[in-house]
Amino acid sequence: MLGPVAVADYLQRETLLQRQPDGSLTASTDGRWAGSLSADIDQLLLRQLAWKLDSQRVVMAPAAANFTPDVQVVLSITRLDSGENQPAVLDAQWRLLDRRGTVRDSKLVHLEEPHAGTSAAQVKAQGVLLQRLADQLSVAVKPIASQPLVADEPRKAAQPAKTRTDQDKPKIPMASPIRTDLEVFRF
Repeated sequence: MLGPVAVADYLQRETLLQRQPDGSLTASTDGRWAGSLSADIDQLLLRQLAWKLDSQRVVMAPAAANFTPDVQVVLSITRLDSGENQPAVLDAQWRLLDRRGTVRDSKLVHLEEPHAGTSAAQVKAQGVLLQRLADQLSVAVKPIASQPLVADEPRKAAQPAKTRTDQDKPKIPMASPIRTDLEVFRF
């Protein structure tokens, strides 16, 4: 499950912002976002993660009440911008939570991508940065998502060994079906 994804407040606008050499931001005169940048980032990361993990079970938070994700990615993007003479820069932090909600991994990310200077080249470079972020996330998610469900059950304390008597008969455990939301198909 991807989310929540927090995007820096300064990015919550239609206008494409340009980073200036002094570090300040100005509104672009020749570019704006077609819709909500935050929603577009969510969808791009969702598609990239689903593709890289080869899974159709990647969903955005909040998910249905009865859905328990194998891994939850909590992401905060604090910077995503560029300038005519400034590289595209992405600063983010992510945390990976397992089925129990325990933090399994966390990372601060700083990525840069050069570009040709035009608004279109800057947007393309920012998209490349988001794809690189999705690459890092998918690599980190795979080992956690692939852990078997058995590993999530609390470990039982070892009981002292009993000496077997002739009256003790071996007990064969009853097989019981495991119910999951996943259907398994085979050709």
